[in-house]
Formats: sequence, C-alpha cells, structure tokens
Amino acid sequence: MRKFAPLVCALLLTACGESDVQQVRSWMKETESQTKPTVKPLPEPKTFVPFAYVSGDVLDPFNASKLLTELAKSRQGGAQAPDQNRRKEFLESFPLDAMKMVGTMEKSNVVNGLVQIDRTVYQVKKGQYVGQNYGLITAVTEDAITVREIVQDAAGDWVERMSKLELQESKESSK
Repeated sequence: MRKFAPLVCALLLTACGESDVQQVRSWMKETESQTKPTVKPLPEPKTFVPFAYVSGDVLDPFNASKLLTELAKSRQGGAQAPDQNRRKEFLESFPLDAMKMVGTMEKSNVVNGLVQIDRTVYQVKKGQYVGQNYGLITAVTEDAITVREIVQDAAGDWVERMSKLELQESKESSK
C-alpha cells in the first residue's frame, strides 16, 4: 500500500489541475475572438527634391595652382615663423607638459624659475627657450613662468600660444 501512495496522490493532483487548465483555455479562446487588431496606416513618403550643384566661378580645391600657392606661402613662414636656424637650447628637447615649476630663486635682482623634469631641477630665466614648440619664457614670477610658444595651425600658419607653468606645491608641505 505504501508503494502506491505517491502514485495515487499524483493521479488525484492531475485530476484537480485539469479543470483549471480547461478554464484558462476557454478564456483565451473567448478573448482572442473578441480582440480586433488595429494597424495605423503608414504616412506618405516625403518627396525627394535633388539639389543641382553648379560650381560656376568657384575655385577647384584640387587645382594645382592653388596647391603651389599654399606651398609657397608655407615656405615663407608668415610673420610669426620661428627662427629655424637658431641653435636649440637643452630644455627645448622636453615637452612643456613634462616640466613642473617647483620654485624660484633670486640672483642679482633677477628672479629665476626652478623647473623640474623627471627628478632633475633646472634653473630658467626670462628670454630662455623651453619646450618643443619654440617656447620663449616671457616672465618669471614667484608663482608662475609664462611661456610664448609658436605653433602651426591647421592651415599651416604660425600662430602664438601663451602657456603657463604654475608653481606646484610639494607633497611634504601639504602634510
């Protein structure tokens, strides 16, 4: 008798569940027959009006004479062009963002800036060149070193750009 108890329970549970399933199926058929799907009509496509391009008197961007004119202009260098024949200074081999101002030092009434690159500290003064963009130090104050760089813009013209190396506080003094 004990062997048949689980089988009898399973049969009884199956019989009870069958009526619930039948009710759900009948409800679904009724709901399906009452539901009417509605689809909105698609909007009319927009008409495409092609644009007629007429070059007219516009200069062709691929014209060889225009290219030669631009090359001649870049060789002249413009009014802001750096002196390419000048002998480079040592600190011009480092990018400006690798430099860090760590202090100042006054010598003979001239304020010199102290610049750190990696772990080495260098002394700089007004009129000295630094950085890889023809940077000329224009001012040295107790809290910043002002640098005028000369760089080429997208058109190839030389333009001035002002940069500053501001005094960096040491980690020991902030503790």
